[in-house]
Amino acid sequence: MSRLPGGWVPYRFERFEVSPVTPAIGAELSGLSLENVDDDLFVELDRALLEWKVLIVRDQPIDVAAQGALALRWGPLTDDQLIPNPGTAALTDAITFERNDTVVGLENMWHTDGTFREHPPVCTILRAIEIPPVGGDTLFADMAAAWDNLDPELQNRLASLSARHDWSIGAYADKYGDQLDELRSEVPPAIHPVARPHPRTGRLTLFVNAGFTTELIDGDESPVDDSDKLLDFLCRQAEIPEYHCRVRWTPDTVVIWDNQAVQHYGANDYYPARRVMARASVAGG
Repeated sequence: MSRLPGGWVPYRFERFEVSPVTPAIGAELSGLSLENVDDDLFVELDRALLEWKVLIVRDQPIDVAAQGALALRWGPLTDDQLIPNPGTAALTDAITFERNDTVVGLENMWHTDGTFREHPPVCTILRAIEIPPVGGDTLFADMAAAWDNLDPELQNRLASLSARHDWSIGAYADKYGDQLDELRSEVPPAIHPVARPHPRTGRLTLFVNAGFTTELIDGDESPVDDSDKLLDFLCRQAEIPEYHCRVRWTPDTVVIWDNQAVQHYGANDYYPARRVMARASVAGG
């Protein structure tokens, strides 16, 4: 499996140490602080994110303002809710959220955030505030590796296909069950190539996911004959362990992931314990 886009060579990082988690995806960074990231450090963080797709930085006791300031380096923030909350148009801080015995985690399926939007979020920075005694890990899957390892004949077929992404098939469907028709018109499905070039590197990624992708379509937006069977096969590529890295959280751990290149899965194995996190997501576009 190739870790880098074609033609790239590994970057020589000077501002931090890089310890790979797996050969293809995920790296722990050490010897740096995310409190006040200067321009030179950000250049290296940005490059590391493009190379490794998931960055893990431990022992970072930063607040929501510093976390938000770091995310703003990549672009404007979004709360990534189906309908943004009032007052978040100029979001600058990370958003704190909790899972517990009454607010149960629904992130336990392979997905890429916001693919039902024309421009999905660029990246996300997640920070652990309070973690359960055991459990609550987050898993990531390298969808560039998933594309690379498809059969070439299948790749040729998929290169001309797109996929329809609809929020209303996932956890949102239950959350907004009494408003589906109204909200479907306000947030209509989006269409993305199945083999989607990464906006920054150009590397092809397998851009379908079980959380939001409803069907495969051809050039005139007609469903392909074997859409259900083929889509199920493609979504299951995210389940292959060789494409994974797994983050075991500790308090003040910060994880930055490239939402254009990976899927993630929040293991919901800690009920009824509390899990408190802070998230800053960078808007696409």
